[in-house]
Amino acid sequence: MTIEKNLCGSTAEIKLSGWLNTQTAPDLGAEIDALGAEITALTIDCEKLEFISSAGLRQIVAAHKKMNGALTLCRVSDEIKDVFRMTGLDKHIAIQ
Repeated sequence: MTIEKNLCGSTAEIKLSGWLNTQTAPDLGAEIDALGAEITALTIDCEKLEFISSAGLRQIVAAHKKMNGALTLCRVSDEIKDVFRMTGLDKHIAIQ
């Protein structure tokens, strides 16, 4: 998986590509943990995300908590949206 992070003032954008699974989820967790307190909103661009496992979902939930709900997932494929629907996370996390 590839992770690109862009910071702009109090917002951050993370672009994911590849598979977010047990092996790669810690990398996303480290990027999220590295966000300073000045970051108050986070967008995760999922356009090139091909797969997400439960470990990846845990990192998304952790990001949602860290951002106090100011997390948006954008450009999410239908397959990834289905995972969020099946788990009910689509009711808690903004998906565009």
